[in-house]
Amino acid sequence: MVDLKAKPFFLTDEEIRWVEDTLASMTLEEKLSQLFVLLKAVPGVNEEQIKALMENARPGGMRWQGGDKEAVWQQNRYFQQYSRVPVFIAGNCDDGGSGVLPKEGTFVATAAEAGACEGTETAYHMGYAAGKEAAAIGVNWMFNPVADVYKNWRNTIVNTRSFGGDPDRVIACVRAYIRGIKDAAPNMACTCKHFPGDGWDELDPHISPAHNEAGVDEWLESYGKVYQTMIDEGLETIMTGQISLPNMSRKQRPGIRNEEIMPASLAPELLQDLLRGQMGFNGLIISDASHMIGMSGVMARSEAVPRCIAAGCDMFLFANDFEEDLGYLQTGYERGIVTEERLHDALLRILGLKARLKLYDDAVRFPDKAGLDVIGCEEHRRFTAQAANVGVTLVKDTRNLLPIDPAEKKNALLVYVQSTPSSKAYQGDGMRALITEELERAGFSVTQCPSFYDLEIENGPHPMNFVKMMQMGRREDFRRKYDVVFVFIYVKGYAQRNVERLSWSSGHSMEMPWYTEEVPTVGVSLNYTNHLVDCANIHTFVNAYGPSRENVRAAVEKITGKSAFRGTADDTVFCGRWDTRL
Repeated sequence: MVDLKAKPFFLTDEEIRWVEDTLASMTLEEKLSQLFVLLKAVPGVNEEQIKALMENARPGGMRWQGGDKEAVWQQNRYFQQYSRVPVFIAGNCDDGGSGVLPKEGTFVATAAEAGACEGTETAYHMGYAAGKEAAAIGVNWMFNPVADVYKNWRNTIVNTRSFGGDPDRVIACVRAYIRGIKDAAPNMACTCKHFPGDGWDELDPHISPAHNEAGVDEWLESYGKVYQTMIDEGLETIMTGQISLPNMSRKQRPGIRNEEIMPASLAPELLQDLLRGQMGFNGLIISDASHMIGMSGVMARSEAVPRCIAAGCDMFLFANDFEEDLGYLQTGYERGIVTEERLHDALLRILGLKARLKLYDDAVRFPDKAGLDVIGCEEHRRFTAQAANVGVTLVKDTRNLLPIDPAEKKNALLVYVQSTPSSKAYQGDGMRALITEELERAGFSVTQCPSFYDLEIENGPHPMNFVKMMQMGRREDFRRKYDVVFVFIYVKGYAQRNVERLSWSSGHSMEMPWYTEEVPTVGVSLNYTNHLVDCANIHTFVNAYGPSRENVRAAVEKITGKSAFRGTADDTVFCGRWDTRL
């Protein structure tokens, strides 16, 4: 059972009385509802709809999708105003404040970029900007930092979200991120995820059952070391991944059958025996999103909802249909799957954390609107530029091409490789124009290579668009026209494919790197770190980590010798192949 006077709660007697009094005032339905964090998926602020949601559903916490800073600030205010019990309002800020406000918040750096930097200042700035900007709109629970150890180069779901493959480096950056949050927002809880650890498997648990196959000792020395360190330092919450840990499950439960090995959210041997027992975690455990195939594809929802709580999760992230899911939980309680003791313990942790964050205080729950000015502020933008300056990494330059002087190699062809558009509403993402501006600012004369997607928009669907993309032209003409080729790659994806790889805009496209033996070529990734597996014949390659202007500018300045490369590449960038190093 939870100890509310011990870490990470440290409650006073008065605060414990608030917890006990609040709990005593609840009906059974209110108690069960407290175990859910719901998602408001429809952007916009409708006071009556929010009032009905909060008064009827009475969830323990809320997440949301979309909205500008004033709308989200007002929405979150209504969440609290119409809740009898203060609610958690959760944010997901992997890269800074842009996680809660993509258009207005500050992208500081990806975790991969922070991991490439010397020291931990970038990780601290990520947390600090996230804490300031999220707290300004009423967020009190951060679903960060990511504590995964990146072991498998094929894993793209945490490629940019992990601080790296060295557990000690991950610990240092996770610690710095949390310190940034606490300095910016003392009444903000932090969450390490995705226990027992992503980055081992190549599968994305959003769309596939996924596993961490580390041996017991190997896990304890890597993923386990990260979690144990943060638990010892007072971490408030842990998010369970929809990821199994088979070797540990077999150790904890000898004789367990393969079909009984479940993702952590449904595995009592991982949550009760290991996390609570062996590792001594006294804080709150929340499941990862319950619609992920890692959970929903391995057990019927009617069983998964109560068994998630019975296994040791204190809160259940998202509902498919709240009324139905609440009914599943109540049925599980009536059948004894969720015992009275387990329900009581979960509620004490939920209310205990709310007391720890002082959500009983109106001044904490309702931030002043004037605080919105911090979002996207100049100080936070400087963090972005600083991170890019120290993080952008020269992965390889095996032909000693760099630095490039634009006065000597002025005429540049820009090949921009992007993710396949997923909507007919696509009208370009603006990145090719931004990159062109930064190359021209450095002194290059830039010609943009066509893209099939853009030709389809400009000319309308026509077979000649495909034909045009195949026209490489005479090699001698190409060498006379261009002094250098820049290949900028911005490929991203989420919960659609297990592994994101480089994809050209059409088959046999002129974009493909046939030109590397004709004209000096530089590749630059603006997101994933593992693109060399698909273009090993680009012999000069830079990981710039982010699509911000600051990251592009830093990359161009370093390529042209205006500043030095300072980032350090993790060995996973070479994807376990010899040819990527050439």
